Amino acid sequence: MIGIVNYEAGNIFSITAALKRLNIAYGMVNTPEELEQYDKIIIPGVGHAGAAMAKLEARGMVEPIRQLKKPVLGICVGMQLLTDFSEEGNSDLVGIIPLKTLHFEERIQQKVPHMGWNSIVFENTCPLFQDIPNNSYFYFVHSYFIEYDATYTIARCDYGLPFSAAISKDNFWAVQFHPEKSGTAGEQLLLNFAKF
Repeated sequence: MIGIVNYEAGNIFSITAALKRLNIAYGMVNTPEELEQYDKIIIPGVGHAGAAMAKLEARGMVEPIRQLKKPVLGICVGMQLLTDFSEEGNSDLVGIIPLKTLHFEERIQQKVPHMGWNSIVFENTCPLFQDIPNNSYFYFVHSYFIEYDATYTIARCDYGLPFSAAISKDNFWAVQFHPEKSGTAGEQLLLNFAKF
């Protein structure tokens, strides 16, 4: 069963609607103790990374998330939270994956935010993308991106520059796009995570 970290910074409704459609069992994680009740954890997020980090800290969730040994999937701001630092609010984050979250502005000529459908290129074989064709399109909406690094990047996207569309380290996986809004490919990704 999947536990969704509920810290008032999430795209909770769209994720729960997608899990219901796919008949994937889930529940809400409101306290650190509830992390133990689930086999896998999703950290959602929309909005401001610094504010999201403050909410995680207020709920005492940061250190328990760092200690998790079960599969964890961060989505959008939930992905950014797993990095070391965000230029959004100049915030130190959970620090599981040693990368930085940077602002598109002044780094690209394209419109910010990066919003809509874009294709991703798999950098490494990863069970998260099983049965999903390379160069599949996913739905993005973000003004901040995670720097590309071949060590941790499992899928790359290009929007004025190459950035990490998906990253992983040990039992932690994360995606910048919204799988719950990405049609068949996104649903396959959630099904794959549910089988971890």
